[in-house]
Amino acid sequence: MALSDGELHTLLADLESDRVERKESASNSNSDRIAQAICAFANDLADHRQPGVLFIGVRDNGTLSGVPVTDQLLQNLASFRDQGNILPPPSLTVRKLCTPDGEVAVVEVQPSNTPPVRYKGQIWVRVGPRRAVANSEDERRSNERRRSLDLPFDSRPVLGATKGDLDLGLFEELMIPSLVPPAVLAANGRTTDQRLAALRLTSPDGVPTTAGLITIGRDPISWVPGAWVQFLRVDGTTLADPLNDDKRFDGPLPEVLRQLDEILVLNIRSAVDFTSGTTEARVPDYPIVALQQVVRNALMHRSYEHTNAPVRITWYRDRVEVVSPGGPFGVVTTETFGQGLTDYRNPTLAEVMRGLGYVQRFGAGIPVTISSLAANGNPKAEFTPTQSHVAVTLRSRT
Repeated sequence: MALSDGELHTLLADLESDRVERKESASNSNSDRIAQAICAFANDLADHRQPGVLFIGVRDNGTLSGVPVTDQLLQNLASFRDQGNILPPPSLTVRKLCTPDGEVAVVEVQPSNTPPVRYKGQIWVRVGPRRAVANSEDERRSNERRRSLDLPFDSRPVLGATKGDLDLGLFEELMIPSLVPPAVLAANGRTTDQRLAALRLTSPDGVPTTAGLITIGRDPISWVPGAWVQFLRVDGTTLADPLNDDKRFDGPLPEVLRQLDEILVLNIRSAVDFTSGTTEARVPDYPIVALQQVVRNALMHRSYEHTNAPVRITWYRDRVEVVSPGGPFGVVTTETFGQGLTDYRNPTLAEVMRGLGYVQRFGAGIPVTISSLAANGNPKAEFTPTQSHVAVTLRSRT
């Protein structure tokens, strides 16, 4: 959707905005810089999901340079879209904007649906108020944004894997009864291969998907190296303190989830409360529901692509920290995290976890965590979303 004149005037006056770049002219000496700016706005590394704007005829200090805004100038600016140097071709519009001080040319660039966008083979991005060539982490983030619009990573077939890498006994005994309603199971008469494909645990031609290997794989980490969980119990408040426990959980997802439930329950400590009633009551230092929600959400929403890092659970004397690889995904950003928006990096895994009973209601994880902590007398949960990971800290009941 095109920006209004009022929005353009606001951006023109904002000298610090990373959605704006200014050029005194569109001379040949500025041609590369203009193309780089268009490329950077199309990549939208900051994930604004709003147009970037290039003002032609404006100095860096915001004053107008007096460049005539002719039809030829607007045509030259529009031609950047079709020259073939910026690929995939950007979506942009050009127009004239009248201001109290004169006219300027405006190039409005929409965020690309297929990043990364390259100019002459290089990926340009905005880093604050300047543009730069993307580094490897920037490129990874751009690729992951593109994946959010393509087939989800967990639904893609894994090259080299075969049906022999799946535990079909586990699939028949646990997954089918959990994921397929009895009436459907009795009526459709599907083969095992057809059921695997219908649940997206294999591709239509029978190759195991990432979700299939994580869920019912005989050795998931041989195909998805990050598909494990590290659990540390620290006798203190920093990682420099002694460890009381150090465990690694890997294997098929249902078994990992079962083992995690056990370790969480084993590490909860209860205190006797004489003050809130006429009889004593035992109150846990953490509500099990909050711990389960945070850990399960970490496994469900984490990135399994471009990382070999596990989900990390670190249980200190005064807090529990859970770190999940991969930042917010899709419609959820670092700015909107925790505000009720929901999206799924791994929709097949999410369906599996719901079918197995580990997720009761999509989108309820954070609200349930918050309410259970409050009911137990714990401090509020601390959520720290970044572009590369999400960290959650639960503090002990005092």
